[in-house]
Amino acid sequence: MLAWLSTYFPNLLSSNLAEFMAGGGQVLWWLAAIVLLCWVLIIERILFLSFSYRDVKATWIEDWKQRKEHDSWYALAQKQGMLQQAHVMLTQHLDLIKALVSLCPMLGLLGTVTGMITVFDLMSISGSSDPKLMASGISMATLPTMAGMVAALAGMFAHSRLVKVATRKEMHLEQQLRSGE
Repeated sequence: MLAWLSTYFPNLLSSNLAEFMAGGGQVLWWLAAIVLLCWVLIIERILFLSFSYRDVKATWIEDWKQRKEHDSWYALAQKQGMLQQAHVMLTQHLDLIKALVSLCPMLGLLGTVTGMITVFDLMSISGSSDPKLMASGISMATLPTMAGMVAALAGMFAHSRLVKVATRKEMHLEQQLRSGE
């Protein structure tokens, strides 16, 4: 996979990144894919909350202000429908982001297990506990764990901020619809 990436994207992988990924084992590549997907979704949410939602919200508020009456059962049902649509749009992908963030430390722990298996295999094949033989396996064990924890911390922060902004925007829309009555 590393050869394929370097063929099509020669400047993408620096030697340090390539060494880091090779030193972490196959699990680190899976972790990188999960982190990439997670951050694509986070950036999509940021762009939606910053730009697209503003237009949709303005349409809902304008539609509500255009109504002649606001107290009938039908009007209240329409307002509730707008709020439900807003909730769905604002919280879209947040559960998936949360699941991907919680998957990061688990993949890091999987890297720990596979690295330790490598260490034990080398010890059983060589019949000794030579530190030089164990160093690569221990490195393979610690790199994915560290990467998984760092990815999870950054993802948790981004997810919590997105949830807070979405909740605030939802409450603000409800207040604006209520004040427009």
